[in-house]
Amino acid sequence: YLASELQAAYLYAQLEVAERIEENRLRAWEYYYSQLSELAQIGTLALPTIPDGCHHNAHLFYLKADHLQQRQQLLKHLLQHRVQAVFHYIPLHSSIMGAKHGRFNGVDRYTTNESERIVRLPLYYGLDRADLAHVVKAVLSFYG
Repeated sequence: YLASELQAAYLYAQLEVAERIEENRLRAWEYYYSQLSELAQIGTLALPTIPDGCHHNAHLFYLKADHLQQRQQLLKHLLQHRVQAVFHYIPLHSSIMGAKHGRFNGVDRYTTNESERIVRLPLYYGLDRADLAHVVKAVLSFYG
């Protein structure tokens, strides 16, 4: 892969302010985490776990609903509240090409179940406190 000059220019501009971008994303991540922690503590949903001694770059923020139906209801609720949240991924063995050309080794105890629970909340550079509060308010209103 060879980036074009235009792609390289965009990347270079982002690299020049990479620390600022990461700090902004980390603040947003921490806000979500702090505001939703009470729901996690009572077992209503699950939040990301960062192992001791590890540093993350706030690439994404997710929560886990109890099951697929609840995730779908939450995504619908968020969309109705003008929050664009998405599910995270489809396991490779469940995709069209994965089913056609691959196979799942062993018993699927976790992969499908976990993929059906994950909801990614909006997280991008420049997301302001009001936007974050709006997202949190929508999540909290879903869980009552």
